[in-house]
Amino acid sequence: MSNTRAVVLDNEPVQAILDTRHRKHRRALAIIEAVAARSQRRAGPARLLVPTTVRVEAGWNRRTPAAAVINRLRAEDIPLDTDLADRAAALRSTLGLSVADAHLGAVLASTAGPHTIVTSDVADVQRIVDHLATSTALLPF
Repeated sequence: MSNTRAVVLDNEPVQAILDTRHRKHRRALAIIEAVAARSQRRAGPARLLVPTTVRVEAGWNRRTPAAAVINRLRAEDIPLDTDLADRAAALRSTLGLSVADAHLGAVLASTAGPHTIVTSDVADVQRIVDHLATSTALLPF
């Protein structure tokens, strides 16, 4: 993650942060802490991004008390606006992805990289990265 400008969270890392009993909760927080620490070093800040469809898939409602921990992380919502919806629809048609994975791909295509994606769905995300030919690292979760 040394030259990463944006860290994108997929479904399971979000679920792990939401649930303190999740077996990967501490790992998810450690990744987020690494992003925050990097922001204070010479390399410059890395944005923490979450596609809103990933939030929906993970069950992250920012208004519930259960979301207090994850809300403090200052992850940026990346909404599925008109442009991203068109990009995601094209990826969904071409690669046969879920809506959340297609939205994640559209985020990669439309935000400044290099990116690091934290995901447990390495195969699908690698297909997206290969298709887009982006400068993206996968951090298996």
